[in-house]
Amino acid sequence: MDFSTSFKYLLFRLYRKYSIKKHELNYLFWECTLRCNLNCLHCGSDCLKQSEIEDMPAEDFIKVLDDIKENNRAEHLTVCITGGEPLLRNDLEDVGREIIKRGFYWGIVTNGMLITPERFVSLINAGMTSMSYSLDGFEKEHSYLRQNPQSYKKVCEGIKLAVDFQKKYGNRLIFDVITCVHKKNLEILPALREDLINRGVKMWRIFSIFPEGRAGQNDLFLTKEEYKRLMDFIVETRSYKDSQDRSIHLNYACEGYLGDYELKVRDYFFFCRGGINVGSVMCDGSIGACLSVRGKDFIQGNIYGQARGNSSDTYSSTTSTNTSRTVKKEVSVSFMDIWENKFQNLRKRSWAKHGKCRKCKVWNKCMGNGLHLHHDMSCEVAHCNYELLT
Repeated sequence: MDFSTSFKYLLFRLYRKYSIKKHELNYLFWECTLRCNLNCLHCGSDCLKQSEIEDMPAEDFIKVLDDIKENNRAEHLTVCITGGEPLLRNDLEDVGREIIKRGFYWGIVTNGMLITPERFVSLINAGMTSMSYSLDGFEKEHSYLRQNPQSYKKVCEGIKLAVDFQKKYGNRLIFDVITCVHKKNLEILPALREDLINRGVKMWRIFSIFPEGRAGQNDLFLTKEEYKRLMDFIVETRSYKDSQDRSIHLNYACEGYLGDYELKVRDYFFFCRGGINVGSVMCDGSIGACLSVRGKDFIQGNIYGQARGNSSDTYSSTTSTNTSRTVKKEVSVSFMDIWENKFQNLRKRSWAKHGKCRKCKVWNKCMGNGLHLHHDMSCEVAHCNYELLT
C-alpha cells in the first residue's frame, strides 16, 4: 500500500469509527413481499411464487416511516423496496407517495418481469428516484440463472425504459444494472460490458454469489483463480473506453475486504454498514441490517412484537390495492427505539474474531468480512474474500 493509499485509509478508519458511534440511519430496506415470479438458482432469500409469509400491509410499513420521521437524526433517508419481487404488489405507488410525503427518497430492485411502459411511468409519477435491474449475461446465461426463458427479454425491455428516461431527464432517475458473477458467466463479462455500453447503461454493479439460501445448494462459486480474474476485469473496466470513447462506471459490491484491490474495484474502502447506517424491515416484521443478513443472532426485534406466523393469525379479505391477503396484526414496537438501543452486536464486531479471523493480520481493515457471510455469531465466516486473493 503506497503512502497516498495509507493516508486515505487512516482517514477512512477515523470516519468509520465516527460512523459507528453516531449510527445514523440513512438507508432502509423494505422487504415488501417474499413472493417471486422467478426461481433463481442463487436466491439468498429462497423466495417462492406462493410464500408462507404474507405480504406486509402497506399501512404497517407507513407506521414505521412515521416513527422514523419523528425520531431519526439523519437529514436524508432512502427507502429501497425489494422482495421477493416487489412489482408483484400493485400498491407500490401508494407507498411511494407516502415515502415522498415524509421527505424521504425511494427506489426498487426488480427482476423486470412485470415492468411495462405504463407501470414504469406510474412508478416515476409516484416519486421513484432509483431503480436497479438484475442482468446476469446474455439470454443463455441469464435464463440459466433465473430459470425462465422470458426473463432476458423482459429485463432488456426494462433497461431500455430506464435508459430512455435518463437520456431525456438525466439524474431524475438513478439507475444501474446488477450482475451476479459465477462460473458460467465469468467468460462473457467483456462481451456483456460492450452490450451494456451499447444499450446506454452508465452504471454497473457486480456481485459474486455467496452461500445463502438457494445459492448454498448450487455449485456457482468462483475458485481463487476465477475470483482474481473477476477482480482484474473490474480494474480494467474502470478505466476502459471503447472505440467510440464510451465507458461504463463499474463497482464491485460491498462484500468483503479485498487487500490490494481496495479502491481499485470500487469507489470506497470496504465497510459493512449493516446496523450502522443500513437497516431493514423484513416481510414478517423482523428488524435487521441489510436483507442479506438473515441469521437469527442478527435480528434485533420485530415491529409486531413477535414474528408474524400463519398458525394463529386472523386474515383480512383481499384489498383493492394488493392481490394477496394480509395479516391483522398491530404494529406495537418502535423501529427507532430498536435502532437506537439494540444492534450492538452489529456495531461492535469483536465476537467475529475467532476461527480464521482470530489471528488475521488485516482484522482491523476487515472486521470479520460482511455480516451476510456469518450464519450466526459462533460459526466460522462462510468464506474470506481476502483469502481468495492471497
